Amino acid sequence: MSDSQSDQQPDRQLPIGVFDSGMGGLTVLSALAKAMPNEQFIYLGDSARLPYGTKSPDTVVRYARQASKELVRRGVKALVVACNTASASALKMLAQDFAPLPVYGVVEPGAQAAAMQADASGVLVLATESTILGGAYQRALLQQNPSLTVFGRACPLWVTLAEQGWVGDQAASLTQHTLEHGLRGFVDGAAYASSHPKTVLLGCTHFPLFRQQIEALVGADVQVVDSAQTTAATVSNDLSKLDLLRDTPVTDNEMVFLATDGVERFRKVGGYFFGGPLTNVSLVDL
Repeated sequence: MSDSQSDQQPDRQLPIGVFDSGMGGLTVLSALAKAMPNEQFIYLGDSARLPYGTKSPDTVVRYARQASKELVRRGVKALVVACNTASASALKMLAQDFAPLPVYGVVEPGAQAAAMQADASGVLVLATESTILGGAYQRALLQQNPSLTVFGRACPLWVTLAEQGWVGDQAASLTQHTLEHGLRGFVDGAAYASSHPKTVLLGCTHFPLFRQQIEALVGADVQVVDSAQTTAATVSNDLSKLDLLRDTPVTDNEMVFLATDGVERFRKVGGYFFGGPLTNVSLVDL
């Protein structure tokens, strides 16, 4: 048993801890906050060491453990791994390290939602290199439906584009070319081939930032799924069953944001992911 473990039931008054390799997990945090409006949250973005998607699984596990330990040290009643790469590589180890603290990832909820929507054409998973090579989504999707055809495509440049804040009209041309490059072979010219999967799963929390452009590229008959909403529903339902949800709002519901580097840029660019301004951002050393 690690020194982080305890036999005590977590206190329902504590906040929920959320971490990601950078800012992408803010899309998950936004969904969590909407699903559980009475709750308080602490978000940690490991911006000094992003992206996780190009790191080895051992390195990702080490980083994930350090980020989780910091959140647990501050006092949380649940931990949400809002990073697909870390969920794929470290979720089981984190659950063991910090038991009985509830620990949630984004891979299983996203795969479940995509599998439910998919038809015989299959699912195209767009994610980081580490997530695709590790096969986490492929396994999770096939567990839901063993006959499902699953395609995987690594799009590491999308993470860099998102983390640099290259969004909006001023970056339209660069964004378009980068998205088209990631979808090469699936998007032929201006058309998404009719023989290709009609369900596209965004297997990285950074990618919802480009959802509208992706939907335009693949066409209206293709369903684009991201795991944020499904993860939020999973966490909310489970914490309710565990009797860990607050029944009254906190007096001061200001969220706490922690970044391991670039606090000012995190505050500015993070607003695109979160869908609103970030004010309470502090530097943390892991």
